[in-house]
Parts: sequence; structure tokens; C-alpha cells
Amino acid sequence: MTKTKKSEFRPNDYVVYPAHGVGKIVSIEEQEIAGIPLELFVISFEKDKMTLRVPTNKATEVGMRSLSTPDVVSKAMATLKGKAKVKRAMWSRRAQEYEQKINSGDLISIAEVVRDLHRADDQREQSYSERQLYEAALERLTREVAAVSGMDEVGAQKQVDEVLVSRAA
Repeated sequence: MTKTKKSEFRPNDYVVYPAHGVGKIVSIEEQEIAGIPLELFVISFEKDKMTLRVPTNKATEVGMRSLSTPDVVSKAMATLKGKAKVKRAMWSRRAQEYEQKINSGDLISIAEVVRDLHRADDQREQSYSERQLYEAALERLTREVAAVSGMDEVGAQKQVDEVLVSRAA
């Protein structure tokens, strides 16, 4: 058992970073920090115009993962079709749970948030914070669906919308 486990992540791979969603590894660089050489993944989140440097030895620890398999994407789509689970808890408590699910980086959990917060037009207005969480979850979901299926975000967005609309009917 060698100590230096070669990472499963390579430059040009798309990865999911829990707190930020889908990014692309642009390179792996060495940096000296406090006199210690450190190997870092340089991950670009194009949409957010943000670059993140993650120590390669910490990547899995922080929950960075490869894109979901098409199988997981279908499961997430199936989750969207499910009935929304409305909890009777106070909004602050629910909001916290939704946030945790979004930041878990787990596609199925993210799909649950989209499902639970999706509103058909004829339903009561969403609060601002509900809308924020819904949009954050929706964006994470569509970005990953797009990256997995190799289509653009607009196409992925359409696909997700169709599932949500078909559910409402």
C-alpha cells in the first residue's frame, strides 16, 4: 500500500465541489505554503468566474467528487417527479436543511430540494429566501445534468423543466 495515492482526478475533468457545484480542473500545480510543498487542483467555476485551489490530498475529504453517473442523473430526475415533501417545521429550520442538502453536493439531495421548493405558477408566491434556495438547487442540478449528458445548460434546463411541469399535471 503506497502512501501517495494517485488521485482519480485529472486536468480537464469535471468535478463537483459541494459548496460550489460543477467545476473543471484546469491544472494541478505545486505551491510552497509555509515551506511545505503542496500539490493543488486548480478548479475553475466558469459561470461564477471563480477559481478554487484545493490540496490534492484533501479533495475527497472536502467532498469533491467526479460527476454523477448517467444512472444517478436518472434517479435525480425520478426524484423530481416525486411528490413534494412539505415539512411542518419552522421555515428557518427547513431552510437550514435545504441549504445542507444543496451544499452536500449530493445530486439526489439537490433534486429533493428542487422538488420540494418547485411551485407551479398557480400556487402561492414563494418567499424571497425560498426562491433563492430553489434557484441555487436548480442551478446545481442543471449544471451537473448538462455536464454529465454533454449538453449545454439551456438544454439541461429544458429537460429539468419538462420533468417538473409533467409532475404538476
